[in-house]
Amino acid sequence: MSASPHYPTASADRISIPRRIAYGLGGLVNNLLGAAIGVMAIVLNLGLGMNPAVVGLLMALPRLTDALTDPLMGYISDQTRTRWGRRRPFIFVGALAAGLVFALLWQLPPGFSQTFYFWFFLIGSIFFYLAYTLYATPWVALGYEMTPDYNERTRLMGFANWIGQIAWVAAPWFYMIMENKRFFDDPVEGARTLAIFIGIFVAVVGLVPAIFCRERMGKAVQAEEPDPTLTRLAALGKNLLKFFRGFLLTIKFPPFLKLCAATFLVFNGFMLVSAFSSYVIIFYVFSGDTFEGAKLMGWNGTASAIATFCVIPIVTWISTRLGKRRAFFIAIGISIFGYALKFFCYSQTTPLLLLVATPFIAFGLGGLFTLMGSMIADVCDYDELNTGQRREGMFGSIFWWVVKLGMALALGISGFLLNATGFDVELGGDQSERTLLLMRIFDVAIPLIASAIAIWIVASYEISEERAREIRDQLEARRGKV
Repeated sequence: MSASPHYPTASADRISIPRRIAYGLGGLVNNLLGAAIGVMAIVLNLGLGMNPAVVGLLMALPRLTDALTDPLMGYISDQTRTRWGRRRPFIFVGALAAGLVFALLWQLPPGFSQTFYFWFFLIGSIFFYLAYTLYATPWVALGYEMTPDYNERTRLMGFANWIGQIAWVAAPWFYMIMENKRFFDDPVEGARTLAIFIGIFVAVVGLVPAIFCRERMGKAVQAEEPDPTLTRLAALGKNLLKFFRGFLLTIKFPPFLKLCAATFLVFNGFMLVSAFSSYVIIFYVFSGDTFEGAKLMGWNGTASAIATFCVIPIVTWISTRLGKRRAFFIAIGISIFGYALKFFCYSQTTPLLLLVATPFIAFGLGGLFTLMGSMIADVCDYDELNTGQRREGMFGSIFWWVVKLGMALALGISGFLLNATGFDVELGGDQSERTLLLMRIFDVAIPLIASAIAIWIVASYEISEERAREIRDQLEARRGKV
């Protein structure tokens, strides 16, 4: 593979280390919220005895509201004009709201029916995801506009992704913490306490990007003067029309569609096995021993996060030398090898052998979110060239809705797949050989195939460094530098 044309990053386009850290802490909060609710959901099954398929539905149903609320929040963020900017006020309020609602979500009162717990958690989850959207959508959009440079965008996203991996170091240990009998009577009580600490962390650390980051493109976007001849109802109708027009333009933009499809496949595949692997480890590797299984889950998650810490700078370096598309091929190709290797690393005699495949698999998400955020920032420029509008919020909201939809579908499908294997929680470690084999096959084959299809899709993505430079030059000729 020959190197792409390379343009040096101007000093004015570079982002200072303190602001990279501030933005990266927002990534830590964003990842922590997503990881925690996924990992802690196992308590609904193993702590409250809910059917895995029902737990999957509880994870998936609230995400259906994101189909509207995420793009709507993106549109509102794009259109907002305040003295503090378009994004930062929402990030500030969203951090406080998300932390509070997450803590309350897990305060499951004892002694109630399965129906009560279903509705308690479903309604609470809807409020949680609304608060999560209020925080995450403007935070994502802020990152897209912090620099106009093709390679500096990758460095920023790599830096933010690197800090965000701290959440994936901590999250795999959450179940072991909740299951620890020295501290809690049962995992449900553990979930109540852990959620309070997570909520406080989110509410405090989530404020950092709102306080210390600065918006750049707000200066290039002029506020639209309201039409005094329109009634409030007519003005609302006009805004709704603009929202749906912008939504349709976004989802029909070919480069963006390719990135969304690839992300959905890679992330959905990973999240499916993230939920599924817990059962393989507990019931195949350790024959139903939940505590030993929780320990290996913790070590595997920590090894994955540590490997990802190493992967992110490698992928960033490759991207600046060979381009983002080629870096994607390399990263996802290595993760495919890791998934294939994983099947042979599930060992009842040597459980830690599983950690051999983990660094290869880490190239998947480590490369995905380092490159995709940077590539979508390039797409936002391309969109401005075509439409004359800056719509980072709309692009970011739809992209991350795809990510969250993938997470919800993975968690939802995992419950039905688990039932399809013949798994029965009442049998404990006495699951059938057929069940254990199907669990391992599903765990490996689905993400492997999904990642291969993602590579095929990104092969036709057209924005190279040279093309991105051409787009930037045309934009700056039209509106001037910001």
